[in-house]
Amino acid sequence: MVAELHKTNTNLYETDYNLWVLETVAKLKNKNLDDLDWENLIEEVEDLSRRDKHKLQSLLNHIFEHFLLIVYWQAELIRNQEHWEREILNFRLQLLQVLEDSPSLRNYARDYLAEGYKRGRKLASKHSQLPLSTFPEQPIATLEQVLDEDWLP
Repeated sequence: MVAELHKTNTNLYETDYNLWVLETVAKLKNKNLDDLDWENLIEEVEDLSRRDKHKLQSLLNHIFEHFLLIVYWQAELIRNQEHWEREILNFRLQLLQVLEDSPSLRNYARDYLAEGYKRGRKLASKHSQLPLSTFPEQPIATLEQVLDEDWLP
């Protein structure tokens, strides 16, 4: 019986993820712990942290990309500055929300900053078609500056 329940739960996880989530939540609310698909539930909970970290990484990458476009892509500055600044604000607000929801990720953001800058630098180079060497190798902002809605390079 237990093996059959496990197989059914696993099959549901593989065939209808949303229904699996809804049923898992119902089982948790009813404290029906014996019928839970523990293997997939544990995997999903572990994945929650990875998702937040990936979102944080992406946001930092794009913030740095746009910082660099504003400073170094002078040929497009007049036409695109407002758009880039709007994008920076949007990414910042999302990043601030991630950090508000999970303050422990602030240290992760600080540790990821140099890598985020490196990736943002590559994105800016590709976007602008300017040589990578156009952009400084070291980050042009600290985490505090990245998070400051009023700060621009």
